[in-house]
Amino acid sequence: MIPCRLGPERRRIVFEQITDSCRSVSDFVPSSLCVFCGSRFGTGPAGRDVATRLGRLLAEHRITLVYGGGGVGLMGLVANAALAAGGRVVGVIPRFLLEREAGHPALTETVVVDSMHERKLQMFERADGFVVLPGGIGTLEELFEVLSWRTLGLHTKPIVIIDGSGYWQPLEALLRSIVEGGFADRRHLDHLAFVSSLAELLPTIAAMPREAGPAKRLDRV
Repeated sequence: MIPCRLGPERRRIVFEQITDSCRSVSDFVPSSLCVFCGSRFGTGPAGRDVATRLGRLLAEHRITLVYGGGGVGLMGLVANAALAAGGRVVGVIPRFLLEREAGHPALTETVVVDSMHERKLQMFERADGFVVLPGGIGTLEELFEVLSWRTLGLHTKPIVIIDGSGYWQPLEALLRSIVEGGFADRRHLDHLAFVSSLAELLPTIAAMPREAGPAKRLDRV
Protein backbone atom coordinates (compact mmCIF):
# COMPACT_ATOMS: atom_id res chain seq x y z
CA MET A 1 0.00 0.00 0.00
CA ILE A 2 1.06 3.60 -0.50
CA PRO A 3 1.22 5.42 2.85
CA CYS A 4 -1.62 7.90 2.90
CA ARG A 5 -3.32 10.31 5.22
CA LEU A 6 -6.97 9.41 5.69
CA GLY A 7 -9.66 12.03 6.07
CA PRO A 8 -10.88 12.71 9.63
CA GLU A 9 -14.10 10.69 9.31
CA ARG A 10 -12.46 7.73 7.61
CA ARG A 11 -9.63 7.81 10.15
CA ARG A 12 -12.17 7.72 12.98
CA ILE A 13 -13.94 4.71 11.46
CA VAL A 14 -10.70 2.80 10.88
CA PHE A 15 -9.48 3.62 14.39
CA GLU A 16 -12.74 2.35 15.90
CA GLN A 17 -12.57 -0.84 13.84
CA ILE A 18 -9.02 -1.50 14.97
CA THR A 19 -9.88 -0.81 18.60
CA ASP A 20 -13.05 -2.90 18.54
CA SER A 21 -11.20 -5.86 17.03
CA CYS A 22 -8.88 -6.06 20.04
CA ARG A 23 -9.86 -6.86 23.62
CA SER A 24 -7.53 -4.21 25.02
CA VAL A 25 -4.29 -2.45 24.20
CA SER A 26 -2.48 -4.65 26.70
CA ASP A 27 -3.24 -7.66 24.49
CA PHE A 28 -0.89 -6.56 21.75
CA VAL A 29 1.60 -4.00 23.03
CA PRO A 30 5.23 -4.60 22.03
CA SER A 31 7.80 -5.03 24.77
CA SER A 32 10.06 -2.34 23.31
CA LEU A 33 9.93 0.42 20.72
CA CYS A 34 12.78 2.37 19.17
CA VAL A 35 12.10 6.09 18.76
CA PHE A 36 13.86 8.11 16.06
CA CYS A 37 13.69 11.89 16.53
CA GLY A 38 15.75 15.05 16.56
CA SER A 39 18.58 16.05 18.87
CA ARG A 40 17.17 19.58 18.47
CA PHE A 41 13.79 20.93 19.54
CA GLY A 42 12.71 22.33 16.18
CA THR A 43 10.90 25.62 15.70
CA GLY A 44 7.39 24.75 16.87
CA PRO A 45 5.85 23.38 20.08
CA ALA A 46 4.17 20.37 18.45
CA GLY A 47 7.28 18.20 18.47
CA ARG A 48 7.98 18.89 22.13
CA ASP A 49 4.44 18.03 23.15
CA VAL A 50 4.23 14.72 21.30
CA ALA A 51 7.73 13.71 22.46
CA THR A 52 6.77 14.22 26.09
CA ARG A 53 3.45 12.43 25.73
CA LEU A 54 5.07 9.54 23.85
CA GLY A 55 7.59 8.99 26.64
CA ARG A 56 4.78 8.85 29.20
CA LEU A 57 2.71 6.51 27.02
CA LEU A 58 5.54 4.02 26.67
CA ALA A 59 6.15 4.00 30.41
CA GLU A 60 2.44 3.60 31.20
CA HIS A 61 2.26 0.52 28.97
CA ARG A 62 5.58 -0.86 30.24
CA ILE A 63 7.15 -0.59 26.82
CA THR A 64 10.92 -0.15 26.95
CA LEU A 65 12.09 2.96 25.13
CA VAL A 66 15.11 2.34 22.92
CA TYR A 67 16.66 5.46 21.43
CA GLY A 68 19.90 7.21 20.50
CA GLY A 69 21.01 7.96 24.06
CA GLY A 70 21.13 11.76 23.87
CA GLY A 71 19.93 14.09 26.59
CA VAL A 72 19.09 17.06 24.38
CA GLY A 73 16.34 18.03 21.94
CA LEU A 74 13.32 15.84 21.34
CA MET A 75 15.44 12.80 22.18
CA GLY A 76 15.98 14.11 25.67
CA LEU A 77 12.30 14.98 26.13
CA VAL A 78 11.14 11.46 25.23
CA ALA A 79 13.66 9.88 27.58
CA ASN A 80 12.97 12.27 30.46
CA ALA A 81 9.22 11.76 30.21
CA ALA A 82 9.55 7.98 30.16
CA LEU A 83 11.93 7.99 33.13
CA ALA A 84 9.73 10.38 35.11
CA ALA A 85 6.79 8.02 34.60
CA GLY A 86 8.80 5.04 35.84
CA GLY A 87 9.64 3.59 32.44
CA ARG A 88 12.68 1.66 31.29
CA VAL A 89 14.92 3.56 28.87
CA VAL A 90 17.85 2.14 26.90
CA GLY A 91 20.15 4.57 25.12
CA VAL A 92 22.60 3.51 22.41
CA ILE A 93 25.26 6.09 21.59
CA PRO A 94 28.68 6.09 19.86
CA ARG A 95 31.66 7.19 21.91
CA PHE A 96 32.36 10.22 19.72
CA LEU A 97 28.82 11.55 20.25
CA LEU A 98 28.85 11.33 24.03
CA GLU A 99 30.13 14.90 24.35
CA ARG A 100 28.66 16.35 21.16
CA GLU A 101 25.07 15.28 21.93
CA ALA A 102 25.44 15.35 25.72
CA GLY A 103 24.67 11.72 26.49
CA HIS A 104 21.82 11.32 28.96
CA PRO A 105 23.25 10.79 32.47
CA ALA A 106 20.37 8.88 34.09
CA LEU A 107 19.13 6.16 31.74
CA THR A 108 18.17 2.68 32.86
CA GLU A 109 20.86 1.33 30.55
CA THR A 110 23.41 3.08 28.34
CA VAL A 111 25.08 1.11 25.56
CA VAL A 112 28.24 2.76 24.24
CA VAL A 113 29.26 1.58 20.77
CA ASP A 114 32.12 2.33 18.38
CA SER A 115 30.24 3.50 15.29
CA MET A 116 26.99 4.88 13.93
CA HIS A 117 26.36 1.62 12.10
CA GLU A 118 26.72 -0.40 15.30
CA ARG A 119 24.37 2.05 17.00
CA LYS A 120 21.64 1.35 14.44
CA LEU A 121 22.22 -2.40 14.67
CA GLN A 122 21.89 -2.33 18.45
CA MET A 123 18.73 -0.23 18.35
CA PHE A 124 17.24 -2.51 15.70
CA GLU A 125 17.93 -5.70 17.60
CA ARG A 126 16.58 -4.33 20.88
CA ALA A 127 13.27 -3.07 19.45
CA ASP A 128 10.00 -4.69 18.38
CA GLY A 129 9.13 -1.71 16.18
CA PHE A 130 10.01 1.86 15.31
CA VAL A 131 8.34 5.22 15.97
CA VAL A 132 9.40 8.36 14.13
CA LEU A 133 8.90 11.92 15.42
CA PRO A 134 10.14 15.16 13.82
CA GLY A 135 13.88 15.23 13.27
CA GLY A 136 16.63 16.08 10.83
CA ILE A 137 19.12 14.27 8.61
CA GLY A 138 20.04 11.71 11.26
CA THR A 139 16.39 10.84 11.83
CA LEU A 140 15.88 10.38 8.10
CA GLU A 141 18.96 8.16 7.91
CA GLU A 142 17.65 5.93 10.69
CA LEU A 143 14.18 5.75 9.18
CA PHE A 144 15.35 4.91 5.68
CA GLU A 145 17.80 2.30 6.92
CA VAL A 146 15.13 0.27 8.73
CA LEU A 147 12.75 0.79 5.80
CA SER A 148 15.44 -0.40 3.40
CA TRP A 149 16.09 -3.46 5.56
CA ARG A 150 12.35 -4.14 5.44
CA THR A 151 12.24 -4.00 1.63
CA LEU A 152 15.10 -6.51 1.57
CA GLY A 153 13.08 -8.90 3.72
CA LEU A 154 15.37 -8.63 6.74
CA HIS A 155 12.51 -7.85 9.12
CA THR A 156 8.78 -7.18 9.36
CA LYS A 157 8.86 -4.85 12.34
CA PRO A 158 6.29 -2.05 12.13
CA ILE A 159 7.42 1.50 11.39
CA VAL A 160 5.03 4.28 12.43
CA ILE A 161 5.52 7.98 11.73
CA ILE A 162 3.58 10.28 14.06
CA ASP A 163 2.79 13.47 12.18
CA GLY A 164 0.07 15.54 13.79
CA SER A 165 1.72 18.80 12.74
CA GLY A 166 2.20 17.94 9.05
CA TYR A 167 5.99 18.07 9.35
CA TRP A 168 6.41 14.80 7.45
CA GLN A 169 3.91 15.52 4.66
CA PRO A 170 6.70 16.18 2.11
CA LEU A 171 8.21 12.79 3.00
CA GLU A 172 4.85 11.11 2.56
CA ALA A 173 4.52 12.69 -0.88
CA LEU A 174 8.06 11.61 -1.79
CA LEU A 175 7.37 7.98 -0.87
CA ARG A 176 4.20 8.04 -2.92
CA SER A 177 6.17 9.47 -5.85
CA ILE A 178 8.83 6.76 -5.53
CA VAL A 179 6.19 4.04 -5.75
CA GLU A 180 4.29 5.72 -8.57
CA GLY A 181 7.56 6.25 -10.44
CA GLY A 182 8.32 2.55 -10.35
CA PHE A 183 11.33 2.67 -8.03
CA ALA A 184 9.65 0.73 -5.21
CA ASP A 185 6.84 -1.78 -4.96
CA ARG A 186 3.68 -0.92 -3.09
CA ARG A 187 4.17 -3.99 -0.89
CA HIS A 188 7.50 -2.59 0.32
CA LEU A 189 5.61 0.06 2.27
CA ASP A 190 3.19 -2.31 3.98
CA HIS A 191 5.06 -1.94 7.25
CA LEU A 192 5.18 1.85 7.17
CA ALA A 193 2.26 3.89 8.48
CA PHE A 194 1.61 7.59 9.00
CA VAL A 195 -0.67 8.53 11.90
CA SER A 196 -1.89 11.95 12.95
CA SER A 197 -2.17 11.42 16.70
CA LEU A 198 -0.46 9.56 19.50
CA ALA A 199 -3.75 7.79 20.30
CA GLU A 200 -3.44 5.92 17.00
CA LEU A 201 0.04 4.55 17.68
CA LEU A 202 -0.61 1.30 19.55
CA PRO A 203 -3.78 0.33 17.63
CA THR A 204 -1.90 0.93 14.37
CA ILE A 205 0.99 -1.27 15.49
CA ALA A 206 -1.51 -3.95 16.50
CA ALA A 207 -3.08 -3.89 13.04
CA MET A 208 0.22 -4.19 11.17
CA PRO A 209 1.74 -7.62 10.38
CA ARG A 210 4.40 -8.58 12.89
CA GLU A 211 7.33 -10.97 12.91
CA ALA A 212 6.63 -14.68 13.09
CA GLY A 213 9.81 -15.87 14.73
CA PRO A 214 13.06 -14.27 15.89
CA ALA A 215 14.50 -11.26 14.13
CA LYS A 216 17.49 -11.79 11.90
CA ARG A 217 20.81 -10.52 13.20
CA LEU A 218 21.83 -8.01 10.58
CA ASP A 219 25.50 -8.32 11.42
CA ARG A 220 25.29 -11.94 10.24
CA VAL A 221 23.42 -11.31 6.98
